[in-house]
Amino acid sequence: MIRRPPRSTLFPYTTLFRSVVSSIMSTKVSKETLYESVNTVLEGSKKKKRKFVETVELQIALKNYDPQKDKRFSGTVKLKHIPRPRFKICILGDQQHCDEAQANEVPFMDVEALKKLNKQKKLVKKLAKKYDAFLASESLIKQIPRLLGPVLNKAGKFPTLLSHNESMMGKIDEVKSTIKFQMKKVLCLAVAIGHVKMSTEELVQNISLSINFLVSLLKKNWQNVRSLHVKSTMGAPYRLY
Repeated sequence: MIRRPPRSTLFPYTTLFRSVVSSIMSTKVSKETLYESVNTVLEGSKKKKRKFVETVELQIALKNYDPQKDKRFSGTVKLKHIPRPRFKICILGDQQHCDEAQANEVPFMDVEALKKLNKQKKLVKKLAKKYDAFLASESLIKQIPRLLGPVLNKAGKFPTLLSHNESMMGKIDEVKSTIKFQMKKVLCLAVAIGHVKMSTEELVQNISLSINFLVSLLKKNWQNVRSLHVKSTMGAPYRLY
């Protein structure tokens, strides 16, 4: 039986960062710069409306890091406001979870549907591409490697455990609110922290939390940050730091 770790272990930093956001941000990114940049991004999106809702992302450039030698960091943090409302999640569920997903109009697959994929790479890759994340019932999560092979894991989309002790819709919102910082082979990162339909205050709160979490992952904290920019999908970038 797989036990879900306590919430404090999943997001150990969230409470801490919310309490220190204002003190840390004021020393490196001024409140005025943050609000001014966010307002400019939002005003720009209103001037030239798109046929889709633009994502607002935080762009990070690092320094004094050697991706080949230094340990590559990776970490997730839950933001206060959902940054990606259209983030698509599929439930890989037992009968109870499939019934609940159907009632809430959430995409789902049961064990029989997974067996039909027969570990065929093309079909599993198509499934992985169709959804942004997966949640799986306790009875199914152990079977995923046997049913689907390593494709979901390689795509960074191995399912998150969904137990019967938690709300399915609450868990979906939790996954939608969680962003990941992961250093790869280059010194540039970009993460979605919101969208242009959000308020200035909501974006500022998400950006503040994101920046401070990122800085905590870096070996020399702010000394590893070269620059920080915020921009909408089609808009110009605005420098925060």
